[in-house]
Amino acid sequence: MKHLPKHLTERWRYLAVEITTWPDASISRGAFQRELWFAAQNLVGDVGSADADLTVFDFEGGAGEYETVVRARRGEVGPARAALACIDAVGGDPVGVRVRGVSGTVRACEERYLGRAAGATGQRHVAFDGADRPAHVRDDSLDVSLPDGYVGAAELDFE
Repeated sequence: MKHLPKHLTERWRYLAVEITTWPDASISRGAFQRELWFAAQNLVGDVGSADADLTVFDFEGGAGEYETVVRARRGEVGPARAALACIDAVGGDPVGVRVRGVSGTVRACEERYLGRAAGATGQRHVAFDGADRPAHVRDDSLDVSLPDGYVGAAELDFE
């Protein structure tokens, strides 16, 4: 069987996506893919979801910060962005999803928009709610560990 000529092959766009959550949450590629499919199906229906053909590539990260590349058909970037914006939790853990940029190839998407290990993370103790508590530090934000979960705060809240 012969290959299709270049002008008849599928055209794709690749979205660089940043996912943030609490430091103790663990997100897998499969769980994120499932949430993306459900969000697209609920937003644009079965036909629109099939037209967009959203696929998660190259899922990396940990400690509350993840990066991935999402493939969408050319012309379906708008519905893909909208479906990504509808995701508020993955596997029961709340998440924030941000599209960093769109590119025509996976390589260009990774080089331009995905820094791989975005920002320095660390841990320190802060005074919060009248007690010394552990906090996970990401750039200029902190996730303070409380007995019933985490509280997000900015660096300026502690100076």
